[in-house]
Amino acid sequence: MDFIDYQDSRPIYEQIADRYKFLILKGVMAPDEQMPSVRKLAMELSTNPNTVQKAYMELEREGYIYAVKGRGNFVRADEGLWKMKKKELAEELREIFQKAKELGIDVDELVKEAKEDDRN
Repeated sequence: MDFIDYQDSRPIYEQIADRYKFLILKGVMAPDEQMPSVRKLAMELSTNPNTVQKAYMELEREGYIYAVKGRGNFVRADEGLWKMKKKELAEELREIFQKAKELGIDVDELVKEAKEDDRN
């Protein structure tokens, strides 16, 4: 599993949480699918169980998973998560477009260039 990038400046728990957010939003993990146990994932990633637990707590706080006492953590079935992420990405784009505008960069050119880079 390529969950952890030691060159990344973000904390490991954040990298784990972000990876699971991606998998959940992408539909790789089905609603109500059980997450790996904290201990198992910690062993697979060669990290501390507390780090994995912190990632799971963040995922639960943000509504991506839910915990069932004595059974583990499960993927939450919520269409609102996808809509929320789409809204978040749109806001990031608005900020980028505003910065481009302030620098005198044509937004259409910027989008065209980004699309061309995406194809390579």
